[in-house]
Amino acid sequence: MKKILLLSNSTMAGEEYLKYALPYIDKFIIKKNVKILFIPYAIVTSSYDGYEKKINNALAKIHIKVRSIHHEKNKKNAIKNCDIIMVGGGNTWELLRKMQAFDILKTVATKVNKGTTYIGWSAGANLACPTIKTTNDMPIIEVSTMNALNLLSFQINPHFLDKNPKGHGGETREDRINEFLEINKKTIVVGLREGTMLWIENEKIKLYGDKPCRIFSYGKEAIEIDGLLDCLKDNNK
Repeated sequence: MKKILLLSNSTMAGEEYLKYALPYIDKFIIKKNVKILFIPYAIVTSSYDGYEKKINNALAKIHIKVRSIHHEKNKKNAIKNCDIIMVGGGNTWELLRKMQAFDILKTVATKVNKGTTYIGWSAGANLACPTIKTTNDMPIIEVSTMNALNLLSFQINPHFLDKNPKGHGGETREDRINEFLEINKKTIVVGLREGTMLWIENEKIKLYGDKPCRIFSYGKEAIEIDGLLDCLKDNNK
């Protein structure tokens, strides 16, 4: 039975890091005395030590602490022996590349499929999908394949925006998702807006936050859904 929390973003404008998400993370992690393994590989512009410290400063408010996998010599054993896996945001391409380089994608997927809690935001939410094809991130580095953890059978587009900034004449996010669907016709895409998250537990998928999500399917009008996402139930692996 999988237990997965996937957040669109870490920080709302003008708020402290993870502030909006802390009540949900607190409720999601029932036991506080657990081993939480943090995967920081999406970060590019700061150090792993700095990212770990930033996470722990935020999580201290709900009395939990993480240990980053970059400290571990045997990364596969660290994954196998932890209680919770937490994957932070940043650049999804670099995150996937590092996971491939350390050969730990399968280890994480197996662990989560057997019931270990997974929490990810932004790039960490992308990683839970079958592929990273619906990330918004610039492909700053090559990966051997775009296949990801495949914990779900649908894709997520974090940070989903309904419109372009004023004065921008390029494609909207919806345009880009429809391009994806033209090539990947059988895949559902969830546009996850800022401040929202998917809570997956006991075969149920529920949206939390103050906005609905937008569901895209090939050949159909996109729909807005809040609360329980029954339309994704049969698509949840």
